[in-house]
Amino acid sequence: MEKKISRICLASEPDIIHFLQVTWEKTLGSGFVITLTDGQSAWTGTVCESAISQEADDMAMEKEKYVDELRKALLSGAGPATKYKFNFSKESCHFSFEKNLKDVSFRLGSFNLEKVGSPAEVIRELICDCLDTIAENHARNEHLQKENERLLRDWNDVQGRFEKCVSAKEALEADLYQRFILVLNEKKAKIRSLHKLLSEAQERENMEHERETATCSEMTADRATVYDESTDEEAESLPDPSVSAPGLTLHYLGC
Repeated sequence: MEKKISRICLASEPDIIHFLQVTWEKTLGSGFVITLTDGQSAWTGTVCESAISQEADDMAMEKEKYVDELRKALLSGAGPATKYKFNFSKESCHFSFEKNLKDVSFRLGSFNLEKVGSPAEVIRELICDCLDTIAENHARNEHLQKENERLLRDWNDVQGRFEKCVSAKEALEADLYQRFILVLNEKKAKIRSLHKLLSEAQERENMEHERETATCSEMTADRATVYDESTDEEAESLPDPSVSAPGLTLHYLGC
């Protein structure tokens, strides 16, 4: 069984605080018991599930939505104090409540209550319920406080581990960077060495090419000299055309 006690002010007696207790078994929509007291007198009444369904039908509202409106009005007191208006007639013991909108208000429910013959017993029970609720809330607060302390310790532990991980990560990055610099410098030195070897090889190749070119030029020059000398010798060994021509003429004439 669940209970909820709240303070309300009646429209007919706005300066007097009344206490409203709602008790239900399973859900609020399955029925509940209302107890109203001003500290001196007490009234109570039972609202069955069929009455709740009838109220929802009269308002042309779905039952789930109507029960939600009942919960806001009777249990949580959601919204500002002027959002709901409570009315109670001590003569007829008729209890009703309305929901105020901007310019209009509409009735959420109305129930007939009965005056309790021994209000002291009801008030004592309400006080006990309030004390039990306070004790439960206190125990729940202690439990939540312990949970918060545990979570704070866990958070501090996780934060410490995280900071260590960050430090280790930064140290690892610095070490890797130093190693990368060393490897990079070695690669640069090797590349410079290879460039130097390549330049020296190209210079040697150019020198050999120039040497071969010079040798070929000398051989070509020697061949040209030999050729010129042989040509001169052949020219000297040939007969003089001016000497042989008359003989030929004489021989022709003799014929």
